[in-house]
Amino acid sequence: MNKVKKMKALSLFASAGIAEFGFNNTMIDIVIANELLPVRMNVHRFWHPETKTICGDITDKKIKQEIINKSKREKVDFVFATPPCQGMSVANLKKNNEINRNSLVIESIKIIKEIKPKIFVFENVSAFLKTACIDIDNKIKSIEEAINNNLDNQYVIMSRVINFKDYGSNSSRTRTLVIGVRIDFEDYISPIDLFPKRRKEKTLKQVIGKLKPLTEFGEISNDDIYHFFRVYPEHMRSWIHDLKEGESAFDQEDDNKKPHTIVNGKIKLNANKTGDKYKRQFWNKVAPCIHTRNDLLASQNTIHPSDDRVFSIRELMNIMTIPKSFKWVGLDEKELNKLSIDEKRKFLKKEE
Repeated sequence: MNKVKKMKALSLFASAGIAEFGFNNTMIDIVIANELLPVRMNVHRFWHPETKTICGDITDKKIKQEIINKSKREKVDFVFATPPCQGMSVANLKKNNEINRNSLVIESIKIIKEIKPKIFVFENVSAFLKTACIDIDNKIKSIEEAINNNLDNQYVIMSRVINFKDYGSNSSRTRTLVIGVRIDFEDYISPIDLFPKRRKEKTLKQVIGKLKPLTEFGEISNDDIYHFFRVYPEHMRSWIHDLKEGESAFDQEDDNKKPHTIVNGKIKLNANKTGDKYKRQFWNKVAPCIHTRNDLLASQNTIHPSDDRVFSIRELMNIMTIPKSFKWVGLDEKELNKLSIDEKRKFLKKEE
């Protein structure tokens, strides 16, 4: 029986390699990966030692040329790109002329034009295609226009906005998928064939409900160092302690229990711009999309459905569909769990 040949892939904006971890046991091998930040690239290298990693800024001509040269040598068939989304996300309330960061997608387009893979995939926030960028010709266009103007003469391109909770993800995550299949390859496969198949969604209870409740400040699960109570100023506990599922601290009747600061001896209420800050989550609903500052009570949708805390790292891993076997550091988890409580806290403070 002939062995089926795997596709070779390039991952752009690869971060710590979690997406690549999802390609295990598929017909795709990530042979090259690029990431800007060394701290993320080091985790990637730990998990994917056979992948050729290129750490550096994709806008740097030398870095970009290295990516192109290695991709050509490896005869890359597939490009997977997830450009930074902060400038496009509705969750980012501190946007400040993000057009240059939004334009990082153009660097991906340049690489695709150069190496001509059989298939490319862009994955990003729901507003991705409507976001402005600076195209190759230095004109401001929507990302959708830039993709089509540069690639639709070589590729059959299809895009959809989907919620990953309907396709196997453990949390609500609305994303844009753009899939392109090279024209000479479309007789074998169509972009529509590559979109995921629907699955039944899971509730937060199904995803993290079996993990140990954590009720004490700084508590760390004895058998799982990544399942712990992140500490915060203890006076803030009264803001969330009495909340029922779905309620926010801003819903409290007593101003002393609403998020606030004391200015000249008087209560000054914090701003509530998004409506989902200091909000207790629901056990019987799909988990929320996880935001960058998931360690803060003040961030969006971070509070556990029953404990007075934000989600632990283990809970976040479950919510983000990251398997328990994934390692963030080179140390064995069993050995980490044997550490004293003080040693565990030092480790978490250093690595968290």
